[in-house]
Amino acid sequence: MKKLTGIWTLCILLVCGSCEQLFLDSQPDNSNAENFDILWEVMNERYSLFEYKKIDWDSVRNVYRPLALQAQTDTELYDVFASMLNTLRDGHVNLRTPFDISRYLPYLGEPANYSFDVLEQNYLGDYRITGFLLNQEIDGVGYIHYRSFATPILDSELNYVIDRFKDLPGVIIDIRNNEGGDPANGLKIMSRIIKERTKLFSYQLKNGPGTNDFSDEKEIFLDPDTENPSFNGRIVVLTNRAVYSAGSYFSAYTKALPNVPLIGDDTGGGSGVPAGYDLPNGWYFNYSSTIGYTVDGLNFEGGVPVDIRVEMTPEDIAAGRDPILERAIEYVKRGN
Repeated sequence: MKKLTGIWTLCILLVCGSCEQLFLDSQPDNSNAENFDILWEVMNERYSLFEYKKIDWDSVRNVYRPLALQAQTDTELYDVFASMLNTLRDGHVNLRTPFDISRYLPYLGEPANYSFDVLEQNYLGDYRITGFLLNQEIDGVGYIHYRSFATPILDSELNYVIDRFKDLPGVIIDIRNNEGGDPANGLKIMSRIIKERTKLFSYQLKNGPGTNDFSDEKEIFLDPDTENPSFNGRIVVLTNRAVYSAGSYFSAYTKALPNVPLIGDDTGGGSGVPAGYDLPNGWYFNYSSTIGYTVDGLNFEGGVPVDIRVEMTPEDIAAGRDPILERAIEYVKRGN
């Protein structure tokens, strides 16, 4: 993959700022009150999405601090902290302890718009698994299913699937139910799609204690990979609400490419890059430290909107049909 302008600066800033202590004048004690106050204050100063989510963090403190002081066990204190953090409705905000990890799942209650059983039984046939890229030719169209950005992609693997589909009218990249991982894997795919240096997204970093203390907006550009083969023909990306974090970033990149539509349902969001902090009792929590914007200025914390909305109903699943995939095949073949 070629140069990605600005992303290393972002990573360095987050790493350098993630582990410093908030209170330097004395060593904090390991009381319920001290742990709560540090958790609340770090979030108050560093969390990037209070305004976007219209959350009054002071009122949250008033509710949960008395409960934290009343907690008699680690489990009770954990439940208070986890409940408070979940008021943020943010999948990048969690509390990690030796006995549990809190989590907020933004896609719960949303339509699935996905069934791997339907794919495997009715569309994929004798598919190939190239590294972590499940791939097959379906009805004269290339199909790649990448189910986790946490799994790395080698250049040789991309070279294989690109060569396999080079004579077809286009390729479908299915990231439904991909909850994220390493954004670098999405960038590697994107560098094989773009033909010129392209602005993919922009971000702001929360860099001070005030509500409006953010860095200037920084634009991120990607150069095409000119040392390896690139995708030919029409490209479409399939998404649903279970696409999150690095999956949403990959979906956001497509907004810079007018000829690469998203088909299916909006992603689950997750535009804030996570950073972390240690509490005196040894617990660790993550928080969103940035705001991410698509090229048209959308804060995609709440999801990247699709270009062509298609639903996959329970009746479709019972009948063994994937209307989202079928619509994508139609688009690749006809261009609309």
